[in-house]
Amino acid sequence: MPLTSQQIDALTKITSPSVANAIETFKIRPREVGNVSSEIRGLFPELGPLVGYAATCIIRAEQGPIDGHRASTYGWWDFVLSIPAPRVIVVHDLDEPRGQGAQWGEVQANIHRALGCVGVVTDGSVRDLDEVRALKFQFAAAHVSVSHANVHMVDFGIPVKVGGVWIKPGDLVHLDQHGVVTIPEEIAPQIPAAIAKVEADEKKIISTCQASGLEEDHLHLPGLGLLRGQAQGALQADPSRDVLSARDVARTSDPLRGAAPPGQQPLAGHRRVGAHL
Repeated sequence: MPLTSQQIDALTKITSPSVANAIETFKIRPREVGNVSSEIRGLFPELGPLVGYAATCIIRAEQGPIDGHRASTYGWWDFVLSIPAPRVIVVHDLDEPRGQGAQWGEVQANIHRALGCVGVVTDGSVRDLDEVRALKFQFAAAHVSVSHANVHMVDFGIPVKVGGVWIKPGDLVHLDQHGVVTIPEEIAPQIPAAIAKVEADEKKIISTCQASGLEEDHLHLPGLGLLRGQAQGALQADPSRDVLSARDVARTSDPLRGAAPPGQQPLAGHRRVGAHL
């Protein structure tokens, strides 16, 4: 069942990093899953976060369409309208290298805004940035191009892999200037409450670090005990949260010490410092 307008509005007030932090607390997927690669992020930070249901398609621009391999524009519009609002277009570019022609510019943004779309996520390219920014229509793209070249839609309504993440029609997508993350439907209504809990734990540590008398050069002072207590409390509340203690920061001169290969959890006994908060 689609989210209510109130639930959608609540998610648009939350940054994508906070959404990713909240998803981790439910332990329903590995931490590296659902995060679109970092080259794709919102180009208009001033528009803030947005959330919508994915309408997927694939395009190419290097060469013109082959007979029988161009999707129907009217069929595409009907498909977009079949997705719950608000809608986010998710586009995979088949060209290699990608981004040789921009499907998305002022005209397509206006058309799809009229179809109830709030933005686009693409591993291809976009253009007409000033005009589209003025529409308050978000572009999250890997490339910006001057030309549309021979761009055309090849197919739509199928799962697409964009930025390393498979996205299906109707998947819930959240994005902002940091990047794009998919939200599992079954936990979407609980995300704001989960974020509030995570941020409450973080604020205890941050406020302690910013308190008078706790400085970088005096981490051995009594304030350190309070900081370690706050960090340990957050870790006990949720063992999946990897909280840095001030002592860890102070004694670590090599940022690679204790590092694990990308996409892998550190081996037991092989972690010297915590990960991010």
